[in-house]
Amino acid sequence: MSVWFKYTTIILLILLLAGFVFLYKGDLPVEYVDTRYSNAHSQFLTTENGTRVHYRDEGNKSPGNSNPVIILVHGSNASLHTWEPWVEILGDDYRLITMDLPAHGLTGATPENRYDTAAYIKTVDGVARHLGIEQFVLGGNSMGGGVTWRYTLEYPEKVLAMLLIDSSGLPQFARERVVLDNSGKEREAPIFFTLMSKPWFRAIARFIDPYYLTEQGVRSAYNNSPVVTDALINRYYELAIREGSRDATLARFSGFRGGQTEPVDTSRLGQPTLVMWGAEDALISVDVAHQFAAALPNSELVIYEAVGHIPMEEIPEQSAADVRAFLQRLN
Repeated sequence: MSVWFKYTTIILLILLLAGFVFLYKGDLPVEYVDTRYSNAHSQFLTTENGTRVHYRDEGNKSPGNSNPVIILVHGSNASLHTWEPWVEILGDDYRLITMDLPAHGLTGATPENRYDTAAYIKTVDGVARHLGIEQFVLGGNSMGGGVTWRYTLEYPEKVLAMLLIDSSGLPQFARERVVLDNSGKEREAPIFFTLMSKPWFRAIARFIDPYYLTEQGVRSAYNNSPVVTDALINRYYELAIREGSRDATLARFSGFRGGQTEPVDTSRLGQPTLVMWGAEDALISVDVAHQFAAALPNSELVIYEAVGHIPMEEIPEQSAADVRAFLQRLN
């Protein structure tokens, strides 16, 4: 081995080691994260398989309240905190249940290490049964929207109405791989989801600091909305590196199965449905909103101009008002 090759190899190893040390970020302790992101309404349900589910039961729980209970399901890499604005606005009139799905929020990793749609449906149903809620309005954002319509297929008698907010689509929908802005240019989407589809990235993702991926993803998903603050970015970041959650996320992306792959008979989804969408959604094209509206037999469609993937946080007052008006029309 030549002296030049020997020293070049040593320098490369040093650079790789330095890069690893610079990029490495360890997990945050469960106790630290749970203290920061729980509140007086936080409750924990331990399921039959030992999963500890974080949920909140808030709003108007008066026995005389005739309004329907609303259960809300967050999207991929999010948490129940995304519904806090709606809970505050709608809570005077409605009882609202939110929860962290397995691999997310303060629920995190589960003993079974299962993070597919079936596990999410089981979580939603487990919380509803635990609270004794037999019928309710079910709503979801993004992946949570997919959980919503799949849950409704499985338990149609329990779902009074659906709220689909920038929801993952039905299997028969055409997939939009490129989302364009109003000028026809490709819109910047969160790169995290693209990277997590690559085995080589999943092999190293456990060890690197995800802060900058988190920041880019949040700003893109929220369409660079003014609601994106350091506190919001840190919420996503710290929940993502809560002890056990990174491993759960990697397991989810490595083995996630959508559950329903055959075309859905949309006549089985006849519940009144409000489809809500940000026109500037960089994750799921607004075309999918129109596909839902055309496919579901009892749907209404609302499109929000200059809004991204998270209307309930980007424009909470307007989006909550639309939910209230929709539910009042059901009476």
